[in-house]
Amino acid sequence: MSTTNTTTSFQDTDSFGKPPYVNINSQATSLRQPSPMSEPKRPGNIRHKSSIRTGDTFTKPRDIEKHSKLPYFLRMHGSITPRMLVPLAFIGLWATLITCISEFVYELVVSDILLTVLGFVVGLGISFRTSSAYERYVDGRKFWAQLSQTSRDLARHIWIHVDERHEADPQLGKADLLGKVTALNLILAFAVSLKHRLRFEPYAQYDDLQQLVSHLSTFAGDAFDPETSELKPKTSWKRGGEYLGLTFAESNPRKAIKRSKKNLGNLPLEILTYMSAYVNASVKAGVLPGGVQEAMVMAWRQAYLGAATNALPQANLASLNEVLAGTERVLNTPLPIAYSIAISQITWVYVIMLPFQLWHALKWITIPGTIVGAYIILGIAAIGREIENPFGRDENDLPLDKFCEALDDELNVIAARTPPRMEDFVASDDNAIIFDSSYPSLAMKSTEDIRAGLRARTNVRAGLRSQAGGHANVETMEV
Repeated sequence: MSTTNTTTSFQDTDSFGKPPYVNINSQATSLRQPSPMSEPKRPGNIRHKSSIRTGDTFTKPRDIEKHSKLPYFLRMHGSITPRMLVPLAFIGLWATLITCISEFVYELVVSDILLTVLGFVVGLGISFRTSSAYERYVDGRKFWAQLSQTSRDLARHIWIHVDERHEADPQLGKADLLGKVTALNLILAFAVSLKHRLRFEPYAQYDDLQQLVSHLSTFAGDAFDPETSELKPKTSWKRGGEYLGLTFAESNPRKAIKRSKKNLGNLPLEILTYMSAYVNASVKAGVLPGGVQEAMVMAWRQAYLGAATNALPQANLASLNEVLAGTERVLNTPLPIAYSIAISQITWVYVIMLPFQLWHALKWITIPGTIVGAYIILGIAAIGREIENPFGRDENDLPLDKFCEALDDELNVIAARTPPRMEDFVASDDNAIIFDSSYPSLAMKSTEDIRAGLRARTNVRAGLRSQAGGHANVETMEV
């Protein structure tokens, strides 16, 4: 595909199925596209394949950018209802059996006091299960928010404060520029590799990761073996079973890790090592001032209590390492299995006992009443079980793919323009500093006149905010 108004050229795919590439001569071209002339250093890449096309029905985490006009009680995508169909069918049959026996054969009745006692215990168990699961969900979101914040901060530091030595030597300046872009790519590579690690995808050959780390020597890249690393696509029956919440249809999420014959290492940690090497090399080359390096690598927080000073290193790189450790803690420390088993057993005992306690008062209404009660109790428990791991591919998990795409866009925005110089935007004719007075007009005035204008602006704005249309009058005033 080509256009007449730009030098950018696109190629969707070639005969070998390589990723699309773009011409680097265009300023609008993303610097993260692979070169059409270069071959990947490691064979093959891993794609998540599906044997069926089901739209949003069987998808990964729900797309938060999509808007639905349906009321919440009618929505299915993201609902726990599909996972409740099989349990509710079983409970419906069970309630029907107990009701028919009680109606036509012998009354199977249990005292209502058992419903009260068990209900209190089940309520405590489900509350504990749900609160602990949601706490893990929130922790996962907090760690990813910390990753986004730290990545932006680190990218901004690198792009602005690492000098480009174009004036000293054009080749050095070009090398500095490409080094900065490489560092920004490593920031994105850390986020993408962390996403895959949290989903038990241990290799470096995934579509969205390979071109970011193919130039790095990593254990994950060296361990890739097409014969053992490629996972078979899921069949329609298996995907349907997972959608319905059938445990026997669920695959072991660590299957790829267990099948590896080599040490897989820790790809995000290895990427952090390369980022540290870049910072160290920049400091040694004199392109990164020491003060800025300290701000990037060791930002000190001091608390003045008498003569005591408490210094706590909170580096950007250390913060990314903290995100790595925190997300691994959330992933690898689920609710103890004893709690999960006990809560599940108590919940099912309560639901199974419902028909015995409802039939005397409700008769045939016992069947729908039991189904409704089971939906409420088992549904809340199922929600807690689903959000316990917020990094997976369930509908209600964190949309890590969207988060990585957003970070990619933000890093591209930072790298899209030359690092700004203060004189370019401060001394601009369009810079209305005080009221409608621009920098050139204020530069001709004395310092006292400028300070007088600042005092006047405070008084004028305070008075005009209480009047309708005051803002327009403020903009037309001059010092």
